[in-house]
Amino acid sequence: MSTPGFGAGGEVPAVFPDWSPYQDLDSAARAYLRDPDVALEALGGVLRGAAVLGFTLERFVNEVNGVWQEVVVCDGSRLVLWHGEDVPPGDGPAGSMTSSLRVVPLSTITEVGCRRRLTRTPTGPARVDSIDVYLLLSSLDEAAQGDDTPGPRHDALRFGKTLDDGGAGQIARLEEFARLVASMVGRPTL
Repeated sequence: MSTPGFGAGGEVPAVFPDWSPYQDLDSAARAYLRDPDVALEALGGVLRGAAVLGFTLERFVNEVNGVWQEVVVCDGSRLVLWHGEDVPPGDGPAGSMTSSLRVVPLSTITEVGCRRRLTRTPTGPARVDSIDVYLLLSSLDEAAQGDDTPGPRHDALRFGKTLDDGGAGQIARLEEFARLVASMVGRPTL
């Protein structure tokens, strides 16, 4: 794994290139992720040539851990999620990161929700300035089993974009991804 140098001292910028113009996963990942080769290799090992019907990407800088990255791919029967995150200082050698995969069959998604926040422009038409998407799963959230929680809670996947965090293109692409998944939930898979 190599980390490209960004600015003075190798600092990672808080604003990343826009991935939304790229229709294919490879190009979008290479434009947006810090570690596209790690992500694409991990995803490729699970997808094994399956068609990528849609995807969404996320990346941000965490003040404690450094860079946090995520790719979610829909291949028509499942979601394949890759997550990469820098290891906090002291938890491993400098430059260490985790790379995780999760596969979620579409049959386990029980609900898809999409909330758009609209702002009226001075000329009257409304524009979308943020989007929040959730996918409720039939599995239970293990973190919700503690003493402070009144009972089991269903696991959920959550995604969001704003004009400041991603821009209009990524908002539109996340909404497109949510519609794709919603169109497949509850239908028989081949």
